[in-house]
Amino acid sequence: MGYCATVEFNLARVIEAVAEAYPERVALVHKGTEVAFPDLVLRYRTLGSAFSAAGIGCQTERPKLPGHESGQDHIALYLNNEFEYLESMLGGWAARAATFNVNHRYMADELLYLMADSKAKAVIVNSAYAPNLEQVLPQLPAIKLIVQVPDESNNDLIDGAIFYNDFLQGHEPTDLAECSPDDLYVLYTGGTTGMPKGVLWRNADFFVGALGGLNRKQNREYESYEEIAEAAGRGTLRWMTSAPFMHGAAQWIALQALSMGHTVVLPDVTDRYDASSVLQACEREEVEFLQIVGDAFARPLLDASKTAGTQPRSLRSIISGGAVLNSDLKEELKQQFSGVTIRDSIGSSETGVQGSNVSTQENKASTGDFLPASGSTVVNSEMDAIVEAGSEEIGWFAMSGRVPLGYLNDADKTQKTFPVIDGVRFSVPGDRAHLLADGRIQVLGRDSVTINSGGEKIFAEEVENAVKTHPDVYDAVVCGRPSARWGSEVVAIVQLVEPKKDLESEIIEHCGNQIARYKRPKSVIQVEQIKRSPAGKPDYRWAQAIAFESATD
Repeated sequence: MGYCATVEFNLARVIEAVAEAYPERVALVHKGTEVAFPDLVLRYRTLGSAFSAAGIGCQTERPKLPGHESGQDHIALYLNNEFEYLESMLGGWAARAATFNVNHRYMADELLYLMADSKAKAVIVNSAYAPNLEQVLPQLPAIKLIVQVPDESNNDLIDGAIFYNDFLQGHEPTDLAECSPDDLYVLYTGGTTGMPKGVLWRNADFFVGALGGLNRKQNREYESYEEIAEAAGRGTLRWMTSAPFMHGAAQWIALQALSMGHTVVLPDVTDRYDASSVLQACEREEVEFLQIVGDAFARPLLDASKTAGTQPRSLRSIISGGAVLNSDLKEELKQQFSGVTIRDSIGSSETGVQGSNVSTQENKASTGDFLPASGSTVVNSEMDAIVEAGSEEIGWFAMSGRVPLGYLNDADKTQKTFPVIDGVRFSVPGDRAHLLADGRIQVLGRDSVTINSGGEKIFAEEVENAVKTHPDVYDAVVCGRPSARWGSEVVAIVQLVEPKKDLESEIIEHCGNQIARYKRPKSVIQVEQIKRSPAGKPDYRWAQAIAFESATD
């Protein structure tokens, strides 16, 4: 399939076209409250007008910029999974600005880094997180606008902020004609560098590469907004993402559903994953497609279903992305939710969807092997050639075609991650893979020391730094080990100043004051001396062996 297209698309306009074609359709549902497609469009067009009036928008057009730069103002979304999140994403595009995700578990230093790196000009924040934002605002003079969403916390309005609905008052809906396929979708991810990186996608590339915006019958890109709307005629299903919108996987599922004319059902509990309430909402709202994040979401879902006996009869498919879903859990899910299909998708913030592993009642589930999407392949270790099917070489999992422009503010990393091979630009974010003889791709995992725990990417060195700030810790190394609950769990191996007992809980709690609590070690193992290379680098293979030997589950 060719990369070039005579017509390219912007998501704000795509969903507007769907709304015009099917005004009776329901776009969003939360706790029984429904929002029709035309009402959603009216809300985000009005929000776009309010942003524009506040001076938020596009300052430099895309063709004038290299891939690691943005010419648009950036809006931080420090929000839970409520209507305002999706309205704000689309409203940002309506104003030709770019929103980006904020992990609401971040501590002050992490939040400060993210806001400064993104050069955020505006923030939309739940009242529950307003006190956290207030801590760092004095160090963020670039932020000119704060829009606050009231919630059950009843926290006061930040000084200088305005409540969300008040911000919309007095503005007419903006015209979306100026929205460009070049306008950015920005997704921050922990990555492999230890600090969050903003991945920059053109809207047109994001629609195809991440959301699968294609004419699937003819295996080609759409040729008009009218054709997209016509294809949405089949979109009468109800989808739910159980993951928070601060994760790309959740955003992609929701935007894909809306672009296809489907209904997005939001979980009752919006600030965290609560498996029991997810199942209750699925049953009440007759959800047919449920998105989860690997083992860490699947196991609680099974436990909740077995405990309460909740088995939504409407459920047809469970879609997993963002973390490993092992074959045993796939089989349990199929057995517990009779007749359900398991679609295990793989990809990354830098590639979009690279492959899928579909398991039905008729075939046995597997783990780690995927049918590649168009453009998905394996390149060799030198990143100068494509690996042949059946080769014994372990290469890099790669994607070509509609891929991101680069990393915000990082020209070097952009060049390394997006190499050109034989005239074709690839995205190679760091997973090792093997191209099997039958064309499937066996993904072996990220080449770095990133730990994927409960759907969260956790960088070992960041946790090490937090552990070593404890006064009784002389040295430390952090790694991951398999966990039935989390997929992988963080383990800290420590060398103390003076050997002591019963410091595990103290060190774990100490880390909670330095980094987000989900990054804290689940276990702390004391050793006589940390093994390092002559250059001072930690020996992660040794660390993992120690962690595995000490595993209790």
